[in-house]
Amino acid sequence: MAELRRCIIIQACYLFALIIAAVSPADARELRVLTSMPSSLFKPFAELFEHRNPGVAVNVLNKNTNAGVEEIVRGNPRNFDLFWVSSAEAFAVLNAHGAFRPDAEAMTDWQANQTGNAAFYPFAFSSIGWAQNRNSSLPRPNEWDDMLRPEYVGEIAMTRPSRSGTAHMFVERFLQVRGWDGGWAYLLALSGNLSTLTSRSFGVIDGIEKQRFEIGISIDFLTLSRSENGLMFRYGRPVMVMPAQIGILRGGQSPDLATEFVDMLLSVEGQELLLRPDIRRVPINAEIRARAGLAAQEIEAALRVNWLPYDALLARDRYWAVNTLFDEFVTFQLSERQEAWRRMRRLEQVTDAEILAQLPEVERLLVQMPVTEAEAMTQDVNAVPTRLTAFSAPTTLQQDVLEHWRRRATTTIGSALSLLDELERLAGSPE
Repeated sequence: MAELRRCIIIQACYLFALIIAAVSPADARELRVLTSMPSSLFKPFAELFEHRNPGVAVNVLNKNTNAGVEEIVRGNPRNFDLFWVSSAEAFAVLNAHGAFRPDAEAMTDWQANQTGNAAFYPFAFSSIGWAQNRNSSLPRPNEWDDMLRPEYVGEIAMTRPSRSGTAHMFVERFLQVRGWDGGWAYLLALSGNLSTLTSRSFGVIDGIEKQRFEIGISIDFLTLSRSENGLMFRYGRPVMVMPAQIGILRGGQSPDLATEFVDMLLSVEGQELLLRPDIRRVPINAEIRARAGLAAQEIEAALRVNWLPYDALLARDRYWAVNTLFDEFVTFQLSERQEAWRRMRRLEQVTDAEILAQLPEVERLLVQMPVTEAEAMTQDVNAVPTRLTAFSAPTTLQQDVLEHWRRRATTTIGSALSLLDELERLAGSPE
């Protein structure tokens, strides 16, 4: 009997060992990816990687870019292996926090002076413009300044830059192309024509498809991947070309799999996969890019002639400040600004010379950013780049600065509204 019990125990241990082996990490490995990319992009690559690597599961968490940055700045607590977004400054911000594994050979022409030998790599190009439905009855804007015209009041949508890397690049594009004061003047003027500020970049494209608004500020691939649904895209001039990138994170659980995934993305097969109609990315590989269609032709022409480099380091150094200023002066004042611009346009129709002479002062107040670039670039203010959420409270300095900027925002819009009140009384307006 004792011998029988011994045999049973041995067999049970053997079976238990087989079960453990069957589910061991060696046979069922995991690659964790944090991305803001749409599923139409990341899913084909995840499937291709799993096909190439039997027994490997690619688990993807989709977050907006800024929420992803917050997660990694907090120390990558969920051990993501890859960070994969289109926002160039997101990589610069995370690199400043030492978020990426080292790679002495990571430097390329599109990362010069940005990576510090960190393991993140450009895989595609992108640029900012606007989307519109082909059957829209609204005249098509030809350039950025067209969007400030009265016929576009309430017809334009964009995403909050504090919620979207794409929208942050849009804001930075104007600050870099037109300068601090000129860039904010444009954005504050545009606020008068905005229909809404969405919480995700996808919301802009969805809203155009559902005809909730006519025009959406967007990045090229989000619109082009929906071209079969009647959407069209136009690049703003001058074109500012941005590299979309993927990075291997410190603290990931499968660095070898992460390296293999990046190699696959940059391979001929991976770059060709970007050309799929439901993806429509512009590959970093020049030979494959030549087959990428209209979007690639536009960017190729821009690279040769009419383009400006996107300064991700500059965007990084004022990342928190720019997001915060946009929210304080646009997001949280949007209804007030929309109404102020409406009232000013109505006063432009009067014939009273005294009123007309004071309208430029109203406009000056409405497009004024009373925070200087030097203030926004203060290093300590931007030391913690995350937006303000329940999970990421501001530092004491950021809270002090935020309250100071909020008072300026309230004072500036208040001055504009008070002057409008006075001019409307002169005009005999009931308001």
